[in-house]
Amino acid sequence: QVQLVESGGGLVQAGGSLRLSCAASGSFLSINAMAWYRQAPGKQRELVAALTSGGSTNYDDSVKGRFTISRDNVQNTVYLQMNSLQPEDTAIYYCNAPGATMLDYWGQGTQVTVSS
Repeated sequence: QVQLVESGGGLVQAGGSLRLSCAASGSFLSINAMAWYRQAPGKQRELVAALTSGGSTNYDDSVKGRFTISRDNVQNTVYLQMNSLQPEDTAIYYCNAPGATMLDYWGQGTQVTVSS
């Protein structure tokens, strides 16, 4: 059984910071490549940050230099540190494997709202 639980979202003013957490179980308990996605109203879900099992990272241009993806010591929790937040970052944020599609399992996500 697969489970992904995102947390840490909230309301923050522009320029502020948040740290999102993704607790993984089931098929995602083991060491895996993981990624953060976001979806704003009326827009497609997009990948914003990815982390491979080997430690390499990749970021969407819109968040480079502001967001950092990492995982904890037991490698079953993935984090997204978000700094210098902008209103354009407002979205529901999800974690999943890189390459996940809408046909795959997704958690409920966590809402991030950035005010002007």
